[in-house]
Amino acid sequence: MKTSVGNPLQLKSVNHISLICASIEQSINFYQHVLGFFPIRRPGSLNFDGAWLFGYGIGLHLLRAEEPENIPRKTKINPKDTHISFQCESMGTVEKKLKEMDIDYVRAMVVEGGIQVDQLFFHDPDGFMIEICNCDSLPVIPLADEMVRSCSRVNLQIMQQLQQVVHQL
Repeated sequence: MKTSVGNPLQLKSVNHISLICASIEQSINFYQHVLGFFPIRRPGSLNFDGAWLFGYGIGLHLLRAEEPENIPRKTKINPKDTHISFQCESMGTVEKKLKEMDIDYVRAMVVEGGIQVDQLFFHDPDGFMIEICNCDSLPVIPLADEMVRSCSRVNLQIMQQLQQVVHQL
């Protein structure tokens, strides 16, 4: 494959993530009441069971498994497994709510350049991993000589200012 730089496909954003579910109802309940997604209209021309939800600028498409009893379910929470990650306002609040909802989770931490990122990992009803973090404090530093970026728009401005200061030195 030919190497490309930049945005060769002219992508704009993540539109949606599709997940295979044993029970659409259980998954709707989880994503709505635990993560705060809300149901949206799904095209009537789709001829298979499912539901669409939306939140945080991302669509979530739940698709009923053809053989729900054969979905491989992961029970061990492994932070190095496939997952989707969400930013949060307060890690303490998230942990308190997970305890109240009796949801098993694993705590992890990343430290880079004196910056600490806290993470909580847990599964949805079908074993798909969810991460909640305060990752916006960690700058996104390109490998090429490009501008430093951040996962947070607020931190982006701070990172850009710091980069300007460093280049002036």
